[in-house]
Amino acid sequence: MTNQTESINSKFNKLRAAVLGANDGIVSTASVVMGVAGAGADNKAVFTAGMAALVAGALSMAVGEYVSVGSQRDAEESHVKNVHGNDAEGHEFTSPMQAAVASLVAFTVGGLVPFLAVVLAPSESKIWATVGAVIVALLLTGYFSALAGNASKARAMARVIIGGLLAMAVTYFIGMAFGAVV
Repeated sequence: MTNQTESINSKFNKLRAAVLGANDGIVSTASVVMGVAGAGADNKAVFTAGMAALVAGALSMAVGEYVSVGSQRDAEESHVKNVHGNDAEGHEFTSPMQAAVASLVAFTVGGLVPFLAVVLAPSESKIWATVGAVIVALLLTGYFSALAGNASKARAMARVIIGGLLAMAVTYFIGMAFGAVV
């Protein structure tokens, strides 16, 4: 691989980690708070569930990226050594730590959107404020990921909106169903 190709691959790996982290932070945190709110929980329970989802998700994303990219780096190093012998100098390998930090930060920033919306909105509008904040955040995530990757903005935005709204709706209605039963 040429250094230019390696640099492009490194850029796309960082973009992938950041987009995945932000999208997952938005969707999973929103889904948890929507499910708990749908169950009729009070503000304290919604806050606690949202905070737990935010922290656990960010840490999980960081560990997952570190393990995943660490395995990828091991494979890259092995490939370079098989092709070039022990002369691996000049090759840029993916960084597990960079991917972990990017995912942790991106998840946290993304997850803060629904968390702050549900915590700060008045009780009577928590659900709609969260949905609105998530729609805006997902549209921005899709737009900027497409911009960075020079891809179709409409397709990227549609992809994240459809998935995000579906996840929130499903967890909200599951929360309603189980909240009524339990």
